[in-house]
Amino acid sequence: MPKRILIVEDEFIIANDLQLILEKAGYAVIGIAVSGEEADAFISRKPDLVLLDIRLKGRQSGIDIARKLRTEHIAFIYLSANSNQKILEAAKATEPDGFLVKPFREKDLLIALDIAWYRHQHSLESKLRQEEQLRKRLEGLREESLEPEQKLFRIAGIMQSFIPFDFISLGIRPMNAEQFTDVGYRRTGFNEYQFFGEHEFRTISGLQKSDLAKIVKSSAPISKPAVCNSDAAGRNRELSLQDVMMNSLRFQSCLLFPVSLGYGLTAQYCFYSSKNGAYNNDHIALLNRLTMPLQELAGNPVFLAAPAVAAHHEAVAPVFKGIIGNHHLLLSALDLAAQAAPYNTSILILGESGTGKEKVAICIHELSPRKHKPLVKINCAAIPPTLIESELFGHEKGAFTGAVEKRKGKFELADGGTIFLDEIGELPLSMQVKLLRVLQEKEIEHVGGSATIKVDVRIIAATNRNLENEVAQGNFRLDLYYRLNVFPITLPPLRERRSDIELLALYFAEKFCKEFNKPFQGISGPMADAMLSYDWPGNIREMENVLEQSVVLNNGKDPLELKRKLAQSPAPERQSIQTLEDVKYIQRQTERDYIISVLKQTKGRIRGASGAAEILNINPSTLESKMAKLGIRKEGLDV
Repeated sequence: MPKRILIVEDEFIIANDLQLILEKAGYAVIGIAVSGEEADAFISRKPDLVLLDIRLKGRQSGIDIARKLRTEHIAFIYLSANSNQKILEAAKATEPDGFLVKPFREKDLLIALDIAWYRHQHSLESKLRQEEQLRKRLEGLREESLEPEQKLFRIAGIMQSFIPFDFISLGIRPMNAEQFTDVGYRRTGFNEYQFFGEHEFRTISGLQKSDLAKIVKSSAPISKPAVCNSDAAGRNRELSLQDVMMNSLRFQSCLLFPVSLGYGLTAQYCFYSSKNGAYNNDHIALLNRLTMPLQELAGNPVFLAAPAVAAHHEAVAPVFKGIIGNHHLLLSALDLAAQAAPYNTSILILGESGTGKEKVAICIHELSPRKHKPLVKINCAAIPPTLIESELFGHEKGAFTGAVEKRKGKFELADGGTIFLDEIGELPLSMQVKLLRVLQEKEIEHVGGSATIKVDVRIIAATNRNLENEVAQGNFRLDLYYRLNVFPITLPPLRERRSDIELLALYFAEKFCKEFNKPFQGISGPMADAMLSYDWPGNIREMENVLEQSVVLNNGKDPLELKRKLAQSPAPERQSIQTLEDVKYIQRQTERDYIISVLKQTKGRIRGASGAAEILNINPSTLESKMAKLGIRKEGLDV
């Protein structure tokens, strides 16, 4: 049965051309709408996919329609000639399944449709499987004999990846002003939570028992799900328990979800987040579908009385080994990684150099059903273009000069397991075509061979480049980008999670002191202050190098001191960035400045022990290539 397409485009000639192309390719066009109002009528007929212009006649824009399509789980592709950065950012926030810039070729359109359908189906199937697993895990809690705080802790761990929160609480309504019975957990790490009862709540809020009783008494019952943000807390009304919690712990948003227990009682689940606007109708819709198990768990008599003692719970074994930190941006990224790990979906890990992309890839593999099969890692930037095809796909004997024997490539070696393609943005265009075939057909050919070889490999790719910019510049294939970008995970730079700097510094300091058999006497105050105020353009990798150097030069009797100055460079003003070219320029300048600062420390030395390549933890030839691209010359370093 042909896929049913809706065209939402107010330019007749373009819409007519689209219809002719689509019908020729075997699609069924169910209609052409020139405005949001006309589109609404067609959307009720549930098209399989919508081609959607951003600027339309009438009051609604394509972005307004896109939000409805996302709610209805209908795939859509934007069609636009608009290059306004703010509009493009708003469009991107609706999570389109594809984006075509006018004018486009017929081939581009058909490829975009295939990719959009692939992404939509895999995303939808993945969500449905994950939701079913979530339901089963919640229902399974009913059979377990656990203490009250243990059961809420388990609920927190199960819900975390689906409803992101920094604090979760559960209480029975109407509340008893004489006896505070709400219980909760504050997230302190991945699968680590601190228990909250009345004592903990009064401690962080600074409320006396009588003050808390007044707030409890004045809090109006919630009869239906609600989302509130910090800018509305307590406005023109009595302070509620949620307002006090948000003010005390500086939360930015809250999601309230009541479930009826009968006999006039309601159980109220509350989710709090440090991120403003963290909750939306999709979260409420998910909770509505889980009402039954949540109702049964809350209705269990075990929750009708507060636990007697406070507790702190954490996972028996760390899920993400070697990843240090508890900032909410990092934890959100790890939640996504844990959610995607059990499936075969391609994953794209984004983030600046040194943010730990490889460590996250390793953890995803270890959390997946493929963990007993190989994890093969390859740095696309470290292999010469003439050898990369052989490295990835293998070669036959005599395929080229020096091929004295038949050799398996990385994809064959990873069969049944996972392949991690680091620095995917450096892959030559000719290889991008071949990689796309592997993703589509799940088969490879040796260099110099003609037989196809089936491979079962999950691909995790990573890059520090902005691939959307690379696509716009013609350096990266649009179709490959959308194949890889089925499940993107962005790791935050260290400057955006400064609360983790102290934890990381202590971890590396203790690690190197143990490695070099030196006693750890702590970190000096000036060094700690300098690290906290520094922007860390090299992120965690740079910090690791700084700590290693400090430990090596430490006498073992005094606290660690900085052995090289952390030059603070002014951060670029985000407000001045207007175009994709501006973004790309600033990223290149930041990378350039950092490489220059390291080269100055090594007095221009690139190779060998304590050379710039070793400090940057990259191949010397890769560093030289980057220097050439960024226009860095050793003779101009003033060392």
